[in-house]
Amino acid sequence: MQPTNDQRLWMYRQMVTSRHLEERIETIYMEGKTPVFNMAKGPIPGEMHLSNGQEPCAVGVCAHLGAEDVVVATHRPHHIAVAKGVDLDAMVAEIFGKATGLSGGRGGHMHIFDADVNFSCSGIIGESLGPAAGAALSRKIQGKPGVAVAFLGEGAANQGAFHEALNLASVWQLPVVFVIEDNAWGISVAKQAATAVPRNDLRASSYNMPGVHVADNDVEGVFAAAGEAISRARDGQGPTLIEIETSRLAGHFMGDSEDYRPEGEKAGLQSHDPIPRYRQALIEAGLLDEAADSRLVDEAHERVEAAIHFARESDFLPAEAALETVFV
Repeated sequence: MQPTNDQRLWMYRQMVTSRHLEERIETIYMEGKTPVFNMAKGPIPGEMHLSNGQEPCAVGVCAHLGAEDVVVATHRPHHIAVAKGVDLDAMVAEIFGKATGLSGGRGGHMHIFDADVNFSCSGIIGESLGPAAGAALSRKIQGKPGVAVAFLGEGAANQGAFHEALNLASVWQLPVVFVIEDNAWGISVAKQAATAVPRNDLRASSYNMPGVHVADNDVEGVFAAAGEAISRARDGQGPTLIEIETSRLAGHFMGDSEDYRPEGEKAGLQSHDPIPRYRQALIEAGLLDEAADSRLVDEAHERVEAAIHFARESDFLPAEAALETVFV
């Protein structure tokens, strides 16, 4: 399955938008947190997990999805939220903890929820698996359209929920796709030190479902694998497991010293950044030239800056709102 030219340009635009958002968040996050790093300080308090480098996983999958399809993402969710069409102003306001955020600023960056496009995420490792399988089951029982996609990291494939969700998804032939973003590091633990199999897609055969491996953080390779898996799900042929070799260009979280990385690894990953690689591929295909690329990048950056301005100018909820949406 090959993307159309419009899909290629859409994927590139979403990747550029996501990357600029992350780069701006990285800068803003550090405001007020120096000279001594304090996670509680600054306009964006709390933990922050950036997804720079993992953009192909999001766009290659979400290019096949509509608002009726369900996506449940991880604690590293921004690239997936952008690609799924989450309201950018409200998402950035949520990251800033503002009243205009998707959840009034109560959830923050690891708990983005947008019912309009059926997107959610969680800070709990492996949490996406059960809710995605449940969403797929509800659609099957009710005869409603739509498939579900669970994104997870390679470390989450060692959680018990992984095996439970895949087993039931196969038993019930659910319209769900499990997408593993294999960035080689479960926080600071290398994949080969914690996982007995070299590739998690090999585990699919244990649950009688197709397993697909996408190498080299390849945007169109992800698109092809996801397209086939989502088509199978829509046609009632059950679940698929996809593992994507991707790269985490930043640390596990903001403030991570990354001392665990072998010398030279990060520089090597940055030299293989998927965005300039895809940009060059589009230029060689005649879909972009320097002027068109400059316009696309400027438009993406302007959209991000507008969302950041909206978030900065928005108010926080009043103190008494802490008692709202709480069951007593």
